[in-house]
Amino acid sequence: MGPLGERHLRSAIQQYMDHYHEERPHQGIGNEMIAPLHRDRGRTGRVLRRERLGGMLSYYYREAA
Repeated sequence: MGPLGERHLRSAIQQYMDHYHEERPHQGIGNEMIAPLHRDRGRTGRVLRRERLGGMLSYYYREAA
């Protein structure tokens, strides 16, 4: 399903840009994120999933222990 109007398209683009900068690792910078929201909090805690764009994009992170 495509965008339903300009507002919907702008929202989808903003969600993708947030994902691209805050949640997606980039090979060109050592698999780091450009502006991460969450820092690695170790290997304990539940793994949580954040969905964007109706589940088309997913970001997994660990809950603070």
